[in-house]
Amino acid sequence: MRGVMPAVQPELPAKRDAGGADASGGSPAGLPTTLEGIRREIDAIDLELIVLLNRRASMSVQVARVKRANDAPTYQAGREQEVIRNAQTASAGPLTDNHIRAIWSEVLSASRDLQRSHKIAYLGPANTFSHRAAEVAARVRFGTFVEYVPCRNFDEVFAMTERGVVDYGVVPVENSVEGSVGGSLDLFVASPLQICSEIRLQITHHLVGHGPYDQAQRVYSHPQALGQCRAWLARNIPNAQAVETSSTASAAERAAADTDGVGIATEEAAVQAGIPVLVRSIQDHAHNTTRFVVLGKSYGAPTGNDRTAILFVTQHRPGALHEVLRQLAERGLNLTNIESRPSRRGGDLWEYYFFVDFDGHPDDPIVQDALEAMRQASMTLKVLGSWPIEARIDGTPLAVRPLGKP
Repeated sequence: MRGVMPAVQPELPAKRDAGGADASGGSPAGLPTTLEGIRREIDAIDLELIVLLNRRASMSVQVARVKRANDAPTYQAGREQEVIRNAQTASAGPLTDNHIRAIWSEVLSASRDLQRSHKIAYLGPANTFSHRAAEVAARVRFGTFVEYVPCRNFDEVFAMTERGVVDYGVVPVENSVEGSVGGSLDLFVASPLQICSEIRLQITHHLVGHGPYDQAQRVYSHPQALGQCRAWLARNIPNAQAVETSSTASAAERAAADTDGVGIATEEAAVQAGIPVLVRSIQDHAHNTTRFVVLGKSYGAPTGNDRTAILFVTQHRPGALHEVLRQLAERGLNLTNIESRPSRRGGDLWEYYFFVDFDGHPDDPIVQDALEAMRQASMTLKVLGSWPIEARIDGTPLAVRPLGKP
């Protein structure tokens, strides 16, 4: 049971005098010069911090009451990014922007935990890249007060999020080498879920197994991982049979059970399976990156630096796609991504859904105008979500080399 906040907050410790020459052994600049004095000053500041943090937590609990009364989501990416940016702007140092982001992410996470802890679904099992993306989403967006829920497939991630069994889902939508992840894109067509955030994860593949790897007869992994390491496999173990698995974690398990096999997996999966990493970083492209999206019941308010995803179907006539997309160009809205997927609706065999990302937010007047014009020019159009744009990429690949060699 959580403690109840006192109605009257304790009094803040007294401020230091302007000259800084207090009993702690201050300097003319206002800073103590002895270790004992420094520690006393830190302890006093900590007391001020805990009072202020508890006052902030009390406000967060009140926010939760207001959100429940208005059926509003607990997590709003735009608002939380605004809070972090405000803190970064106000800081005069020595804390860097990264320090402030890390600190405030935990403060915000604790606040959400007081409101209600979060559950995040991902494509399991544990120690897959989807699991890592969920952890990054938690660390960067939600903090550490999170429960991770592994799912058997993308359908289950969507279903659990739609039913409210979890608060959010994390799925991959695009890889910089292999292209779009069709299995997850197809589920957006019928799902009411909205994209509320994005994670870009650096993908580093390791060859794992009992070894020696150059004598392996089979190589296990997820189809995406096999494709992303195709050239390395052809050069180093060209005669090994490629065996597809449901995840990189299961690839490590298969390699652990097969003395003549190896797997492509994360180091965490290898540790879990009890086998060593034979070769690190075997992906064909050094900057191999996968884009994941965070799914929720709604997307956040505009921040002034947002990206929006839509899907639409065009009519079968010359220039139909151009007619839809020109609505963005004419309004100066930057198109950042376009993909197509078969509709699978059972009508026209060659009907396609187009998935488009562009800069802007659905609440922006110019975007509202563009969306209305695009609806008029298409057979159907659906907004899939909107999220604050971030350039960060999480994870850094290691140099390609066999383990234990220079």
